[in-house]
Amino acid sequence: MSIVIETMTKSFGGTPVLRGIDLTVESGELVALLGPSGSGKTTLLKIIAGLEWPEGGGLAVHGADWLNLAAQDRRIGFVFQHYALFPHMTVRDNIAFGLSVRPRAQRPGKAVIAEKVDRLLEFLQIAHLGERFPAQLSGGQRQRVALGRALAIEPTVLLLDEPFGALDAAVRRDLRAWLRSVHEETGSTTIFVTHDQEEAFELADRVVVMGEGRIEQIGSADQIHDHPASPFVARFMGATIELPVTLRAGRAEAPGLDTTRLPRRALPDGPATLFLRPGDVTPVCDTAGRWQVARLTSNGALLRLDLDDETAQIPVDLPRRAPEAQGLCKGARVNLRAEAGTLFPAARDAAAVAPTPAFPRKEQTR
Repeated sequence: MSIVIETMTKSFGGTPVLRGIDLTVESGELVALLGPSGSGKTTLLKIIAGLEWPEGGGLAVHGADWLNLAAQDRRIGFVFQHYALFPHMTVRDNIAFGLSVRPRAQRPGKAVIAEKVDRLLEFLQIAHLGERFPAQLSGGQRQRVALGRALAIEPTVLLLDEPFGALDAAVRRDLRAWLRSVHEETGSTTIFVTHDQEEAFELADRVVVMGEGRIEQIGSADQIHDHPASPFVARFMGATIELPVTLRAGRAEAPGLDTTRLPRRALPDGPATLFLRPGDVTPVCDTAGRWQVARLTSNGALLRLDLDDETAQIPVDLPRRAPEAQGLCKGARVNLRAEAGTLFPAARDAAAVAPTPAFPRKEQTR
């Protein structure tokens, strides 16, 4: 089932939460809504489910206007972060719930429901848990039950709101791979909300980065990581170093900064900002260097440095065995060599800046 969202807006108490969302999700696609808290991603998910109503815009699923349909008529499978299982029901009854409460004319027979639940228990690899209650399950097992309940109704669209947010890191990793396999088996059109970049990029066919009620960028993991479309996306993707530079003939220039490894860009001359991740720069010792090492620690694989100049402190990650790491110590002066980065001309509205391709990344242990 394809989903088409057009110029959707929504406010709460006069505060805009969605500011004209345009998004198409293809049939059978798995799309992640990624962004910080308050970006509007959960509100958008609830509007698709019929749990919230927009103030403007359109929502069509497989060509049908869903804004004319009540939530119960949309046949949505919704999986919440905190499972929302019925504690007084067994696993089997929880999964069967959506089928057993249908109007009598649409309700399958008991034997048909039991057979479908059996198939889902096997499919979700929890057949041995059918007679247990939610309180007797681990967090990962409860989330599988919640997904089984959503799948039992054969949903037109499957929606997941931070589905692994309540689980520890190891369980999250296991369930991500499992959920991707479930998606490929069922072929359902799926949208899930997350603030976890690794989760979004590992699971989704496409990632929609949202910020302050707007879609900032849509693309694959590599596209968004290497080609952030706006300063917001660059910062969200970890570009915590922002250096004012001057563009001349497509080259970024600044005191103490070597940009010769960066390709020239077809951008106008003038002031700009170079966005860099802590691992995108290499400190080079120079007794007259612009920056001074204010702090230096090691985690075994990386040296983590805080570098000071007259204006700000910047973080740098350097492989501990890199040649440039030898001899570095607190108080040493360095210049910086940029290995990768993204440029945004300062004279243009950041929200309207076209993507400027990120520069080739430096390979290193992260």
